[in-house]
Amino acid sequence: MRVPVSLLLLLLLWETHSHVASRPNFVLLMADDLGIGDPGCYGNKTLRTPNIDRLAEGGVKLTHHLAASPLCTPSRAAFMTGRYPIRSGMASESLMGVFIFSASSGGLPNSEITFAKLLKNQGYSTALIGKWHLGTNCHNKTDFCHHPLSHGFDYFHGIPVTNLRDCKPGEGSVFTGGIRVVVFIPLQIIAITLLTLAVLRFLGLVHVPVGVFVFLLCLAAMILGLLVCFLHYFRPLNCFLMRNREITQQPLSYDNLTQRLTADAAQFMRRHAGTPFLLVVSYLHVHTALFSSKDFAGKSKHGAYGDAVEEMDWSVGQILDVLEELKLANNTLVYFTSDQGAHVEEVSTKGEVHGGSNGIYKGGKANNWEGGIRVPGILRWPGVIQAGLQIDEPTSNMDLFPTVAKLAGSPLPEDRIIDGRDLMPLLQGKTQHSDHEFLFHYCNFYLNAVRWRPRNSTSVWKVFFFTPKFSPEGANGCFSTHVCFCHGHFVTPHHPPLLFDLSKDPRERNPLSPATEPRFQEIVDAMRRAAARHAETLQEVPNQLSLGNVMWKPWLQMCCSASGLSCQCDRETAAGRASR
Repeated sequence: MRVPVSLLLLLLLWETHSHVASRPNFVLLMADDLGIGDPGCYGNKTLRTPNIDRLAEGGVKLTHHLAASPLCTPSRAAFMTGRYPIRSGMASESLMGVFIFSASSGGLPNSEITFAKLLKNQGYSTALIGKWHLGTNCHNKTDFCHHPLSHGFDYFHGIPVTNLRDCKPGEGSVFTGGIRVVVFIPLQIIAITLLTLAVLRFLGLVHVPVGVFVFLLCLAAMILGLLVCFLHYFRPLNCFLMRNREITQQPLSYDNLTQRLTADAAQFMRRHAGTPFLLVVSYLHVHTALFSSKDFAGKSKHGAYGDAVEEMDWSVGQILDVLEELKLANNTLVYFTSDQGAHVEEVSTKGEVHGGSNGIYKGGKANNWEGGIRVPGILRWPGVIQAGLQIDEPTSNMDLFPTVAKLAGSPLPEDRIIDGRDLMPLLQGKTQHSDHEFLFHYCNFYLNAVRWRPRNSTSVWKVFFFTPKFSPEGANGCFSTHVCFCHGHFVTPHHPPLLFDLSKDPRERNPLSPATEPRFQEIVDAMRRAAARHAETLQEVPNQLSLGNVMWKPWLQMCCSASGLSCQCDRETAAGRASR
Protein backbone atom coordinates (compact mmCIF):
# COMPACT_ATOMS: atom_id res chain seq x y z
CA MET A 1 0.00 0.00 0.00
CA ARG A 2 1.35 3.40 -0.99
CA VAL A 3 1.29 6.13 1.69
CA PRO A 4 0.24 9.57 0.37
CA VAL A 5 3.07 12.12 0.23
CA SER A 6 0.96 14.64 2.17
CA LEU A 7 0.57 12.17 5.04
CA LEU A 8 4.32 11.55 5.11
CA LEU A 9 4.94 15.28 5.29
CA LEU A 10 2.46 15.65 8.14
CA LEU A 11 4.15 12.83 10.05
CA LEU A 12 7.56 14.39 9.47
CA LEU A 13 6.35 17.80 10.65
CA TRP A 14 4.73 16.24 13.74
CA GLU A 15 7.95 14.38 14.59
CA THR A 16 10.04 17.53 14.13
CA HIS A 17 7.63 19.56 16.28
CA SER A 18 7.67 16.89 19.00
CA HIS A 19 11.47 16.81 18.97
CA VAL A 20 11.71 20.59 19.28
CA ALA A 21 9.03 20.74 21.97
CA SER A 22 10.81 18.08 23.99
CA ARG A 23 13.96 20.21 24.07
CA PRO A 24 13.26 23.21 26.28
CA ASN A 25 15.06 26.52 26.37
CA PHE A 26 17.11 27.20 29.48
CA VAL A 27 17.36 30.49 31.36
CA LEU A 28 19.78 30.14 34.27
CA LEU A 29 19.96 33.12 36.63
CA MET A 30 22.78 33.35 39.17
CA ALA A 31 23.09 36.08 41.79
CA ASP A 32 26.43 36.91 43.38
CA ASP A 33 26.66 36.71 47.22
CA LEU A 34 22.88 36.68 47.70
CA GLY A 35 21.91 35.12 51.03
CA ILE A 36 19.18 32.51 51.36
CA GLY A 37 17.48 34.87 53.81
CA ASP A 38 17.21 37.70 51.28
CA PRO A 39 14.31 36.74 48.95
CA GLY A 40 10.76 37.07 50.22
CA CYS A 41 9.93 33.49 49.23
CA TYR A 42 12.58 32.32 51.72
CA GLY A 43 11.11 34.34 54.56
CA ASN A 44 12.37 37.91 54.18
CA LYS A 45 9.64 40.36 55.19
CA THR A 46 11.30 43.68 54.37
CA LEU A 47 13.20 43.21 51.07
CA ARG A 48 10.90 43.42 48.07
CA THR A 49 11.52 40.56 45.63
CA PRO A 50 8.14 40.07 43.90
CA ASN A 51 9.63 38.58 40.74
CA ILE A 52 11.83 36.01 42.44
CA ASP A 53 8.78 35.18 44.58
CA ARG A 54 6.66 34.87 41.41
CA LEU A 55 9.20 32.41 40.04
CA ALA A 56 8.96 30.32 43.22
CA GLU A 57 5.13 30.38 43.19
CA GLY A 58 5.14 29.03 39.65
CA GLY A 59 7.75 26.35 40.26
CA VAL A 60 9.72 24.42 42.87
CA LYS A 61 11.55 25.97 45.80
CA LEU A 62 14.55 24.01 47.08
CA THR A 63 15.23 24.63 50.76
CA HIS A 64 18.38 22.48 51.00
CA HIS A 65 20.14 23.69 47.85
CA LEU A 66 23.92 23.86 48.18
CA ALA A 67 26.74 25.65 46.43
CA ALA A 68 29.63 23.29 45.72
CA SER A 69 31.98 25.88 47.21
CA PRO A 70 31.52 28.98 49.38
CA LEU A 71 33.63 31.13 47.01
CA CYS A 72 32.85 32.62 43.59
CA THR A 73 35.44 31.06 41.28
CA PRO A 74 35.30 27.42 42.49
CA SER A 75 31.51 27.52 42.91
CA ARG A 76 31.04 28.75 39.34
CA ALA A 77 33.47 26.15 37.99
CA ALA A 78 31.41 23.42 39.70
CA PHE A 79 28.15 24.89 38.39
CA MET A 80 29.43 24.98 34.80
CA THR A 81 30.96 21.49 34.81
CA GLY A 82 28.90 19.48 37.30
CA ARG A 83 32.12 18.53 39.08
CA TYR A 84 33.77 19.38 42.37
CA PRO A 85 36.21 22.23 41.63
CA ILE A 86 39.15 20.19 42.95
CA ARG A 87 38.76 17.92 39.90
CA SER A 88 39.45 20.79 37.48
CA GLY A 89 42.22 22.44 39.51
CA MET A 90 39.90 25.31 40.46
CA ALA A 91 40.57 24.93 44.19
CA SER A 92 43.37 26.99 45.72
CA GLU A 93 46.01 25.65 48.10
CA SER A 94 46.94 29.21 49.18
CA LEU A 95 45.03 32.06 50.79
CA MET A 96 43.92 33.49 47.42
CA GLY A 97 40.88 31.42 46.46
CA VAL A 98 39.60 33.46 43.48
CA PHE A 99 40.93 35.42 40.52
CA ILE A 100 41.47 39.13 41.21
CA PHE A 101 43.43 40.24 38.12
CA SER A 102 42.28 40.13 34.51
CA ALA A 103 45.87 39.34 33.49
CA SER A 104 46.11 36.08 35.44
CA SER A 105 46.97 32.93 33.51
CA GLY A 106 44.80 30.51 35.48
CA GLY A 107 41.24 29.59 34.63
CA LEU A 108 38.80 26.84 33.78
CA PRO A 109 40.88 24.39 31.70
CA ASN A 110 39.83 23.89 28.10
CA SER A 111 39.72 20.16 28.78
CA GLU A 112 36.71 20.73 31.05
CA ILE A 113 33.27 20.32 29.48
CA THR A 114 30.62 22.87 30.40
CA PHE A 115 26.90 22.43 29.89
CA ALA A 116 27.20 25.22 27.30
CA LYS A 117 29.54 23.03 25.22
CA LEU A 118 27.13 20.11 25.38
CA LEU A 119 24.15 22.24 24.38
CA LYS A 120 26.00 23.99 21.59
CA ASN A 121 26.77 20.56 20.13
CA GLN A 122 23.02 19.86 20.27
CA GLY A 123 22.25 22.91 18.16
CA TYR A 124 21.43 25.35 20.96
CA SER A 125 22.29 29.06 20.73
CA THR A 126 24.22 29.90 23.91
CA ALA A 127 24.94 33.15 25.73
CA LEU A 128 26.48 34.30 28.99
CA ILE A 129 25.61 37.81 30.14
CA GLY A 130 27.20 39.23 33.29
CA LYS A 131 30.04 37.88 35.41
CA TRP A 132 32.39 35.08 34.29
CA HIS A 133 35.25 34.91 36.87
CA LEU A 134 36.79 31.72 35.43
CA GLY A 135 39.85 33.19 33.70
CA THR A 136 40.54 34.70 30.29
CA ASN A 137 43.98 34.06 28.75
CA CYS A 138 46.81 31.54 29.14
CA HIS A 139 49.95 32.53 27.23
CA ASN A 140 49.19 35.83 25.50
CA LYS A 141 46.48 38.45 25.62
CA THR A 142 44.68 37.15 22.52
CA ASP A 143 44.55 33.38 23.06
CA PHE A 144 41.32 33.58 25.15
CA CYS A 145 41.85 29.98 26.30
CA HIS A 146 39.64 30.40 29.40
CA HIS A 147 37.16 32.85 27.86
CA PRO A 148 33.42 32.00 27.76
CA LEU A 149 33.61 31.67 23.96
CA SER A 150 36.16 28.87 24.46
CA HIS A 151 33.76 27.06 26.78
CA GLY A 152 30.70 26.68 24.58
CA PHE A 153 29.12 30.13 24.63
CA ASP A 154 28.33 31.75 21.28
CA TYR A 155 27.92 35.17 22.87
CA PHE A 156 29.37 36.92 25.92
CA HIS A 157 28.62 40.36 27.30
CA GLY A 158 29.91 41.14 30.76
CA ILE A 159 32.96 41.26 32.99
CA PRO A 160 35.69 38.62 32.71
CA VAL A 161 36.75 38.85 36.36
CA THR A 162 34.51 40.15 39.17
CA ASN A 163 32.95 43.23 40.66
CA LEU A 164 35.12 44.72 43.44
CA ARG A 165 35.05 47.77 45.69
CA ASP A 166 38.13 48.97 43.82
CA CYS A 167 36.07 49.13 40.61
CA LYS A 168 33.89 51.94 41.95
CA PRO A 169 35.57 55.16 43.10
CA GLY A 170 34.87 56.03 46.72
CA GLU A 171 33.90 52.49 47.76
CA GLY A 172 37.20 51.55 49.43
CA SER A 173 39.47 48.65 48.54
CA VAL A 174 39.62 44.90 49.08
CA PHE A 175 43.38 45.27 49.36
CA THR A 176 43.38 47.31 52.57
CA GLY A 177 44.74 44.46 54.69
CA GLY A 178 47.37 43.55 52.11
CA ILE A 179 48.46 47.17 51.72
CA ARG A 180 48.90 47.39 55.48
CA VAL A 181 51.25 44.38 55.41
CA VAL A 182 53.29 45.05 52.27
CA VAL A 183 53.34 48.88 52.37
CA PHE A 184 52.64 50.49 55.72
CA ILE A 185 54.58 48.04 57.90
CA PRO A 186 57.72 48.26 55.69
CA LEU A 187 57.40 52.06 55.66
CA GLN A 188 57.18 52.10 59.45
CA ILE A 189 60.29 49.92 59.68
CA ILE A 190 62.14 52.21 57.28
CA ALA A 191 61.05 55.29 59.25
CA ILE A 192 62.18 53.80 62.57
CA THR A 193 65.47 52.72 61.01
CA LEU A 194 66.06 56.18 59.57
CA LEU A 195 65.28 57.86 62.87
CA THR A 196 67.48 55.48 64.86
CA LEU A 197 70.44 55.87 62.50
CA ALA A 198 70.02 59.64 62.47
CA VAL A 199 70.09 59.80 66.29
CA LEU A 200 73.11 57.49 66.52
CA ARG A 201 74.93 59.54 63.89
CA PHE A 202 74.05 62.80 65.62
CA LEU A 203 75.39 61.48 68.95
CA GLY A 204 78.54 60.29 67.23
CA LEU A 205 78.05 56.72 68.37
CA VAL A 206 77.97 55.24 64.86
CA HIS A 207 79.33 56.48 61.55
CA VAL A 208 76.51 56.17 59.05
CA PRO A 209 77.34 57.09 55.44
CA VAL A 210 74.99 59.53 53.77
CA GLY A 211 74.40 56.90 51.07
CA VAL A 212 72.55 54.71 53.58
CA PHE A 213 70.05 57.52 54.26
CA VAL A 214 69.65 58.13 50.53
CA PHE A 215 69.07 54.43 49.91
CA LEU A 216 66.41 54.14 52.63
CA LEU A 217 64.64 57.29 51.43
CA CYS A 218 64.66 56.01 47.83
CA LEU A 219 63.32 52.65 49.03
CA ALA A 220 60.46 54.39 50.85
CA ALA A 221 59.73 56.54 47.79
CA MET A 222 59.71 53.46 45.56
CA ILE A 223 57.22 51.65 47.84
CA LEU A 224 54.96 54.70 47.93
CA GLY A 225 55.25 55.10 44.16
CA LEU A 226 54.31 51.47 43.55
CA LEU A 227 51.29 51.88 45.86
CA VAL A 228 50.13 55.00 43.99
CA CYS A 229 50.54 53.23 40.62
CA PHE A 230 48.66 50.16 41.86
CA LEU A 231 45.74 52.20 43.18
CA HIS A 232 45.63 54.34 40.04
CA TYR A 233 45.83 51.55 37.46
CA PHE A 234 43.94 48.70 39.13
CA ARG A 235 40.50 49.93 38.11
CA PRO A 236 41.05 50.41 34.36
CA LEU A 237 43.19 47.27 34.04
CA ASN A 238 40.76 44.93 35.81
CA CYS A 239 37.27 46.46 35.79
CA PHE A 240 36.00 46.45 32.23
CA LEU A 241 33.15 45.17 30.07
CA MET A 242 33.61 42.87 27.11
CA ARG A 243 31.34 41.89 24.25
CA ASN A 244 32.60 38.58 22.97
CA ARG A 245 36.41 39.08 22.72
CA GLU A 246 36.37 42.87 22.45
CA ILE A 247 36.62 45.32 25.35
CA THR A 248 33.72 47.72 25.02
CA GLN A 249 34.02 49.83 28.17
CA GLN A 250 37.21 50.39 30.15
CA PRO A 251 36.89 51.08 33.01
CA LEU A 252 33.30 49.92 33.29
CA SER A 253 30.60 52.42 34.16
CA TYR A 254 27.91 51.45 36.68
CA ASP A 255 25.42 53.86 35.13
CA ASN A 256 22.33 51.77 34.28
CA LEU A 257 24.59 48.71 34.09
CA THR A 258 21.87 46.27 35.14
CA GLN A 259 19.47 47.81 32.65
CA ARG A 260 22.01 47.50 29.83
CA LEU A 261 22.79 43.86 30.54
CA THR A 262 19.12 43.00 31.02
CA ALA A 263 18.22 44.62 27.70
CA ASP A 264 20.93 42.55 26.02
CA ALA A 265 19.55 39.37 27.60
CA ALA A 266 16.11 40.28 26.25
CA GLN A 267 17.55 40.93 22.79
CA PHE A 268 19.26 37.53 22.81
CA MET A 269 15.98 35.76 23.61
CA ARG A 270 14.15 37.67 20.89
CA ARG A 271 16.85 36.88 18.31
CA HIS A 272 16.69 33.16 19.08
CA ALA A 273 13.01 32.73 19.91
CA GLY A 274 12.57 30.30 17.01
CA THR A 275 15.35 27.91 18.02
CA PRO A 276 16.41 26.28 21.31
CA PHE A 277 18.62 28.53 23.40
CA LEU A 278 20.62 28.59 26.63
CA LEU A 279 20.86 31.95 28.38
CA VAL A 280 22.97 32.30 31.52
CA VAL A 281 22.49 35.63 33.28
CA SER A 282 25.21 35.93 35.90
CA TYR A 283 24.40 39.05 37.90
CA LEU A 284 27.03 41.42 39.28
CA HIS A 285 24.53 42.06 42.08
CA VAL A 286 24.96 41.87 45.05
CA HIS A 287 28.74 41.59 45.28
CA THR A 288 30.41 44.79 46.43
CA ALA A 289 30.85 47.39 45.10
CA LEU A 290 27.10 47.83 45.49
CA PHE A 291 25.35 49.88 42.83
CA SER A 292 21.89 50.63 41.53
CA SER A 293 20.26 53.01 39.09
CA LYS A 294 18.36 56.13 40.12
CA ASP A 295 15.07 54.18 39.89
CA PHE A 296 16.18 51.98 42.81
CA ALA A 297 18.77 54.01 44.75
CA GLY A 298 17.50 54.87 48.21
CA LYS A 299 14.19 53.06 47.73
CA SER A 300 14.67 49.92 49.88
CA LYS A 301 14.60 49.46 53.65
CA HIS A 302 18.11 47.97 53.63
CA GLY A 303 20.32 50.73 52.27
CA ALA A 304 22.55 50.20 49.27
CA TYR A 305 22.38 46.41 49.64
CA GLY A 306 18.60 46.36 49.55
CA ASP A 307 18.55 48.73 46.57
CA ALA A 308 20.82 46.34 44.65
CA VAL A 309 18.68 43.29 45.54
CA GLU A 310 15.52 45.03 44.41
CA GLU A 311 17.11 46.13 41.14
CA MET A 312 18.22 42.56 40.48
CA ASP A 313 14.69 41.35 41.20
CA TRP A 314 13.41 43.87 38.65
CA SER A 315 15.78 42.35 36.10
CA VAL A 316 14.47 38.85 36.86
CA GLY A 317 10.97 40.18 36.21
CA GLN A 318 11.99 41.68 32.87
CA ILE A 319 13.39 38.34 31.71
CA LEU A 320 10.27 36.46 32.80
CA ASP A 321 8.11 39.05 31.01
CA VAL A 322 10.03 38.58 27.75
CA LEU A 323 9.49 34.83 27.95
CA GLU A 324 5.75 35.49 28.33
CA GLU A 325 5.77 38.02 25.50
CA LEU A 326 7.46 35.52 23.16
CA LYS A 327 5.13 32.72 24.35
CA LEU A 328 8.17 30.70 25.44
CA ALA A 329 7.41 30.38 29.16
CA ASN A 330 5.86 26.91 28.83
CA ASN A 331 8.88 25.60 26.97
CA THR A 332 11.59 27.14 29.13
CA LEU A 333 13.22 25.82 32.27
CA VAL A 334 14.11 28.81 34.46
CA TYR A 335 16.55 28.41 37.36
CA PHE A 336 17.48 30.99 39.98
CA THR A 337 20.26 30.67 42.57
CA SER A 338 23.27 32.36 44.16
CA ASP A 339 26.90 31.30 43.78
CA GLN A 340 27.31 31.13 47.58
CA GLY A 341 25.90 32.61 50.77
CA ALA A 342 25.91 36.27 51.77
CA HIS A 343 29.20 37.93 52.67
CA VAL A 344 28.48 38.78 56.30
CA GLU A 345 31.81 40.58 56.82
CA GLU A 346 31.03 43.19 54.18
CA VAL A 347 30.85 46.55 55.99
CA SER A 348 31.55 49.85 54.22
CA THR A 349 34.13 52.39 55.38
CA LYS A 350 31.17 54.35 56.80
CA GLY A 351 30.01 51.36 58.84
CA GLU A 352 27.03 50.49 56.62
CA VAL A 353 26.30 46.75 56.35
CA HIS A 354 26.86 45.74 52.72
CA GLY A 355 26.28 42.00 53.16
CA GLY A 356 23.00 40.12 53.03
CA SER A 357 21.11 37.69 55.23
CA ASN A 358 21.74 33.96 55.52
CA GLY A 359 18.53 33.54 57.49
CA ILE A 360 18.79 31.16 60.43
CA TYR A 361 22.08 29.72 59.21
CA LYS A 362 25.51 30.17 60.73
CA GLY A 363 28.45 31.70 58.86
CA GLY A 364 28.54 32.99 55.31
CA LYS A 365 30.63 33.34 52.19
CA ALA A 366 34.07 31.68 52.31
CA ASN A 367 33.18 29.07 54.96
CA ASN A 368 31.20 25.82 54.93
CA TRP A 369 28.84 26.52 57.78
CA GLU A 370 25.35 26.34 56.27
CA GLY A 371 25.20 30.12 55.80
CA GLY A 372 28.10 29.93 53.35
CA ILE A 373 26.74 27.21 51.09
CA ARG A 374 22.96 26.90 51.53
CA VAL A 375 21.57 29.10 48.76
CA PRO A 376 18.28 29.88 47.05
CA GLY A 377 17.30 27.28 44.46
CA ILE A 378 14.18 27.85 42.35
CA LEU A 379 13.17 25.99 39.17
CA ARG A 380 10.13 26.68 36.99
CA TRP A 381 8.84 24.86 33.93
CA PRO A 382 5.06 25.26 33.62
CA GLY A 383 3.21 22.05 32.89
CA VAL A 384 6.25 19.90 33.63
CA ILE A 385 7.23 20.90 37.16
CA GLN A 386 4.46 21.26 39.74
CA ALA A 387 3.89 24.87 40.78
CA GLY A 388 4.22 25.87 44.43
CA LEU A 389 6.15 22.77 45.47
CA GLN A 390 8.81 22.85 48.21
CA ILE A 391 11.55 20.22 48.35
CA ASP A 392 13.69 19.84 51.46
CA GLU A 393 16.12 17.21 50.15
CA PRO A 394 19.85 18.05 49.70
CA THR A 395 20.64 19.21 46.17
CA SER A 396 23.67 20.93 44.63
CA ASN A 397 24.36 23.61 42.04
CA MET A 398 26.38 20.87 40.29
CA ASP A 399 23.05 19.14 39.55
CA LEU A 400 22.19 21.63 36.81
CA PHE A 401 24.84 20.11 34.52
CA PRO A 402 23.31 16.62 34.16
CA THR A 403 19.75 18.00 34.37
CA VAL A 404 20.25 20.44 31.50
CA ALA A 405 22.27 17.94 29.45
CA LYS A 406 19.63 15.22 29.66
CA LEU A 407 16.74 17.56 28.84
CA ALA A 408 18.66 18.87 25.82
CA GLY A 409 19.21 15.31 24.57
CA SER A 410 22.95 15.31 25.19
CA PRO A 411 24.76 12.27 26.59
CA LEU A 412 26.98 12.94 29.58
CA PRO A 413 30.75 12.73 29.07
CA GLU A 414 31.95 9.20 29.78
CA ASP A 415 35.64 10.00 30.27
CA ARG A 416 35.21 11.81 33.60
CA ILE A 417 33.29 11.72 36.86
CA ILE A 418 30.20 13.94 36.97
CA ASP A 419 29.32 14.72 40.59
CA GLY A 420 25.97 16.37 39.88
CA ARG A 421 22.72 14.39 39.71
CA ASP A 422 19.71 14.79 37.42
CA LEU A 423 17.12 16.82 39.33
CA MET A 424 14.08 15.94 37.22
CA PRO A 425 13.02 12.76 39.07
CA LEU A 426 13.01 14.74 42.34
CA LEU A 427 11.31 17.78 40.80
CA GLN A 428 8.57 15.66 39.19
CA GLY A 429 7.90 13.57 42.28
CA LYS A 430 9.19 10.34 40.77
CA THR A 431 11.48 9.98 43.79
CA GLN A 432 11.19 11.42 47.28
CA HIS A 433 14.87 11.27 48.17
CA SER A 434 17.94 13.13 46.94
CA ASP A 435 20.22 11.12 44.68
CA HIS A 436 23.11 12.50 46.76
CA GLU A 437 23.78 10.15 49.64
CA PHE A 438 27.03 12.00 50.40
CA LEU A 439 28.13 15.52 49.54
CA PHE A 440 31.67 16.78 50.12
CA HIS A 441 32.38 20.34 51.16
CA TYR A 442 35.77 21.80 50.31
CA CYS A 443 37.30 24.93 51.72
CA ASN A 444 39.37 25.68 48.64
CA PHE A 445 41.66 22.62 48.24
CA TYR A 446 40.96 21.14 51.66
CA LEU A 447 38.15 18.72 52.49
CA ASN A 448 36.34 20.59 55.24
CA ALA A 449 33.08 18.72 55.84
CA VAL A 450 30.93 15.81 54.67
CA ARG A 451 27.12 15.65 54.49
CA TRP A 452 25.28 12.31 54.67
CA ARG A 453 21.62 11.75 53.83
CA PRO A 454 21.02 8.06 54.68
CA ARG A 455 18.40 6.35 52.52
CA ASN A 456 16.61 4.82 55.49
CA SER A 457 16.55 7.85 57.79
CA THR A 458 15.17 11.36 58.08
CA SER A 459 18.48 12.64 59.48
CA VAL A 460 20.99 14.70 57.52
CA TRP A 461 24.39 14.30 59.19
CA LYS A 462 27.25 16.74 58.73
CA VAL A 463 30.78 16.39 60.08
CA PHE A 464 33.46 19.10 60.17
CA PHE A 465 37.12 18.10 60.16
CA PHE A 466 38.08 21.70 60.87
CA THR A 467 36.28 25.03 61.26
CA PRO A 468 37.42 28.63 60.68
CA LYS A 469 38.39 30.76 63.63
CA PHE A 470 35.79 33.52 63.72
CA SER A 471 37.13 36.90 64.79
CA PRO A 472 36.52 38.75 66.96
CA GLU A 473 35.58 35.92 69.29
CA GLY A 474 31.82 35.34 69.34
CA ALA A 475 31.30 36.93 65.91
CA ASN A 476 29.53 35.21 63.01
CA GLY A 477 32.44 35.62 60.60
CA CYS A 478 36.11 36.43 60.13
CA PHE A 479 35.87 40.21 60.34
CA SER A 480 39.58 40.81 61.01
CA THR A 481 40.56 39.22 57.67
CA HIS A 482 37.36 40.12 55.74
CA VAL A 483 36.92 36.45 54.70
CA CYS A 484 37.70 33.16 56.43
CA PHE A 485 40.76 31.19 55.33
CA CYS A 486 41.11 27.44 55.03
CA HIS A 487 44.31 26.23 56.68
CA GLY A 488 47.12 26.94 59.12
CA HIS A 489 46.48 29.10 62.16
CA PHE A 490 43.23 30.39 60.62
CA VAL A 491 41.38 27.14 61.40
CA THR A 492 40.67 24.86 64.36
CA PRO A 493 41.08 21.12 63.60
CA HIS A 494 38.65 18.75 65.32
CA HIS A 495 39.55 15.30 66.66
CA PRO A 496 37.02 13.74 66.66
CA PRO A 497 35.16 15.73 64.02
CA LEU A 498 32.24 17.96 64.94
CA LEU A 499 28.99 16.15 64.19
CA PHE A 500 25.57 17.77 63.60
CA ASP A 501 22.16 16.42 62.66
CA LEU A 502 20.90 19.19 60.39
CA SER A 503 17.37 17.82 60.41
CA LYS A 504 17.17 18.75 64.11
CA ASP A 505 19.84 21.45 64.37
CA PRO A 506 19.96 23.43 61.10
CA ARG A 507 21.62 26.34 62.93
CA GLU A 508 24.62 24.10 63.79
CA ARG A 509 24.64 25.26 67.39
CA ASN A 510 24.86 21.95 69.25
CA PRO A 511 27.56 19.51 68.12
CA LEU A 512 26.79 15.93 69.08
CA SER A 513 29.01 13.66 71.14
CA PRO A 514 29.05 9.97 72.13
CA ALA A 515 27.09 11.00 75.20
CA THR A 516 24.28 12.70 73.23
CA GLU A 517 24.30 10.44 70.14
CA PRO A 518 24.76 6.69 70.81
CA ARG A 519 25.71 6.04 67.15
CA PHE A 520 28.29 8.85 67.11
CA GLN A 521 31.30 6.70 66.23
CA GLU A 522 29.36 4.60 63.71
CA ILE A 523 28.16 7.73 61.89
CA VAL A 524 31.57 9.41 61.89
CA ASP A 525 33.26 6.22 60.66
CA ALA A 526 30.75 5.87 57.80
CA MET A 527 31.45 9.45 56.72
CA ARG A 528 35.21 8.96 56.96
CA ARG A 529 34.93 5.89 54.72
CA ALA A 530 32.85 7.88 52.22
CA ALA A 531 35.49 10.63 52.22
CA ALA A 532 38.22 8.04 51.64
CA ARG A 533 36.31 6.52 48.69
CA HIS A 534 35.80 10.00 47.27
CA ALA A 535 39.51 10.82 47.64
CA GLU A 536 40.37 7.71 45.59
CA THR A 537 38.46 9.18 42.64
CA LEU A 538 40.56 12.37 42.55
CA GLN A 539 43.35 12.79 40.03
CA GLU A 540 46.24 15.20 40.28
CA VAL A 541 45.68 18.17 37.98
CA PRO A 542 47.45 21.53 37.53
CA ASN A 543 46.40 24.04 40.17
CA GLN A 544 44.76 26.88 38.28
CA LEU A 545 44.76 29.05 41.41
CA SER A 546 48.43 28.63 42.29
CA LEU A 547 50.34 31.80 43.13
CA GLY A 548 51.92 31.71 39.68
CA ASN A 549 48.54 31.46 37.99
CA VAL A 550 46.71 34.18 39.97
CA MET A 551 49.46 36.82 39.88
CA TRP A 552 49.32 39.72 37.42
CA LYS A 553 51.25 39.13 34.18
CA PRO A 554 51.83 42.26 32.08
CA TRP A 555 51.95 40.32 28.78
CA LEU A 556 48.38 39.08 29.42
CA GLN A 557 46.99 42.53 30.15
CA MET A 558 44.13 43.47 27.84
CA CYS A 559 43.69 47.12 26.94
CA CYS A 560 41.29 48.77 24.50
CA SER A 561 43.77 51.47 23.52
CA ALA A 562 47.37 51.41 22.33
CA SER A 563 48.49 54.32 24.51
CA GLY A 564 50.36 52.59 27.31
CA LEU A 565 48.29 51.73 30.38
CA SER A 566 45.70 54.48 30.02
CA CYS A 567 43.12 51.94 28.78
CA GLN A 568 40.18 54.29 28.34
CA CYS A 569 37.32 53.61 25.94
CA ASP A 570 33.55 53.42 25.78
CA ARG A 571 32.15 51.48 22.84
CA GLU A 572 29.13 50.16 24.71
CA THR A 573 26.54 52.36 22.99
CA ALA A 574 27.74 51.61 19.46
CA ALA A 575 28.21 47.90 20.22
CA GLY A 576 24.73 47.75 21.72
CA ARG A 577 23.17 49.20 18.57
CA ALA A 578 25.12 46.77 16.39
CA SER A 579 23.98 43.75 18.43
CA ARG A 580 20.36 44.63 17.79
